[in-house]
Amino acid sequence: MLPTERLNFSPISQRKPLVLPGNARVVVWIIVNVEEWNPRETMPRTVLTPPAGGSPMPDIPNWAWHEYGNRVGFWRFLDIFDALNLPAAMAINGSAIRSYEAISRAAIERHWEFIGHGFSQKNMQKVANEREDIIKTRQSILEFTGQPPRGWLGPGLTETLETPDLLVEEKFDYVCDWVLDDQPVWLKTRTKPILNVPYTQECNDVAMMLIQHHTANEYRNRAIDQFNQIYADAAVSARIMALVVHPYIMGVPHRVRYFREALEHIKNHPDVLFWTGEKIYDWFVSGNPAEKQASNAS
Repeated sequence: MLPTERLNFSPISQRKPLVLPGNARVVVWIIVNVEEWNPRETMPRTVLTPPAGGSPMPDIPNWAWHEYGNRVGFWRFLDIFDALNLPAAMAINGSAIRSYEAISRAAIERHWEFIGHGFSQKNMQKVANEREDIIKTRQSILEFTGQPPRGWLGPGLTETLETPDLLVEEKFDYVCDWVLDDQPVWLKTRTKPILNVPYTQECNDVAMMLIQHHTANEYRNRAIDQFNQIYADAAVSARIMALVVHPYIMGVPHRVRYFREALEHIKNHPDVLFWTGEKIYDWFVSGNPAEKQASNAS
């Protein structure tokens, strides 16, 4: 299906109000992306171009730039989550589960949610067999955690025209790739609908720091501004806000404080819930089941 065939246009102002437990206004969920970059392949992103151009292999400067995040930056994140007593969802490559086993174990100890993020950090349109990649990712998480992943985030938000269909068929409950709303929405597939849980490109350190080249404090400033507006919008109907970080970006020494300060600002609001994607899914589906959505769309 084309993207426009997977969902109907729905103005947020014309929907039935969403109500959170305890009359909370906003759910904030935090996604930490943990990836494994293959030194035998072109790096997914670069911080330093080679003197003579091209794509040298091995690309030591850019591979090491990312590796720093998993060796050092991630552990700074843990200090913040532990100090603020906040949950997180970890979008992780299937191959990274064992390659960075200490990270995986730290997430399990804290009861984080594991989200499938492709088996390797590669554009889904360039994967040789998409279904096989999805199955391998699911199996890697299941074998390590004992629980199958319920959510999926494509590497770089990439999908083929078939991705939502395959995710449903391989027993995923929700996807995060469709960044088009502040509330969950059902996507049609060739079998049954799949839920899209709001993600973000705006409060995402890849966009801010690597593409737009902002100074480090932009993450804090933008996250606070985004939250304040969404919080105001939620006076009439609940909203979902995502915050996205990568250990090699926001986990570096000159940026990490701004991630912490954004979370401290949001946590000071008592009517805000910090949930994971699967908890958002369970809450939303309890009042907006897929069967009801399907009947309304037909």
